[in-house]
Amino acid sequence: MKTTKTEKIIYWTTTILIFVMEGVMPALTSHTELAKEGIRHLGYPEYFGKALVVFKVLGAIVLIMPKVPNRIKEWAYAGFAFDFIFAGISHWAVDGFGGQTFFPLFFLAILITSYIFYFRLNRYQNNSKLTFKANDYVVSSIHQ
Repeated sequence: MKTTKTEKIIYWTTTILIFVMEGVMPALTSHTELAKEGIRHLGYPEYFGKALVVFKVLGAIVLIMPKVPNRIKEWAYAGFAFDFIFAGISHWAVDGFGGQTFFPLFFLAILITSYIFYFRLNRYQNNSKLTFKANDYVVSSIHQ
């Protein structure tokens, strides 16, 4: 199977969106009073917010870098999935059922889309490598 341009566009669009919203934005805004108040409002200590920002930035970098091993990318995807799920639960527990509850779940859907297309594209690359090696073997066997 050959990967389509559309699949690459979907993967990179969703991944860059996660990178910007979960890596760049927290890095730039975590020191503001509004961000600190958001963490306090949910009942978390300030150090939790700082640790969360560090791991979000690291995870976002892992997702955007192309040559990172699959297992590490899976950990980053899992970390963001837990982050979005528990952010939704935290907002629901503190603020009730509303927009703040669904906002992280919206980003979870974007993350899942990125995840699906990452592995779809990765499967195509692995299949093309296997085909090339198989053809190499066939060609070398014929010439012997």
